[in-house]
Amino acid sequence: PNGVVRYVVDGDTVDIEINGTEERVRLIGIDTPETKKEGTPVECFGPEASAFTAQLLPEGTPVYLERDVEPRDQYGRLLAYVYRTSDGLFVNMEILTQGYAQPLTIPPNVAHADAFVTASRAAEAANVGLWGGCTG
Repeated sequence: PNGVVRYVVDGDTVDIEINGTEERVRLIGIDTPETKKEGTPVECFGPEASAFTAQLLPEGTPVYLERDVEPRDQYGRLLAYVYRTSDGLFVNMEILTQGYAQPLTIPPNVAHADAFVTASRAAEAANVGLWGGCTG
């Protein structure tokens, strides 16, 4: 489905309006450091990851959502691969490529899992983003 970005919650979660309904969307296949999880400290590169996603998806950005096998997570969030409508940028992949996330594969949603791991290894090898900015 097509939607419009309303708010970037954090690096891997975005509020998107789809057909007049606002949905909280969790980007499939990636995991950015926490910034908003209750009882959890802000993790290294979390704020940077949130800022990067917000830069990719400013409020009002038209997007296309691609679903996988499982439509929602245990928290009721929509699970999707997000593409910018303007230029087709694959947002999930871009966040990994630039080193703002680690791959997180949760079957059965594995459509891009191998490509995500490859992109992440390249980012790690190049020491970009969290790979160069965080220890451990």
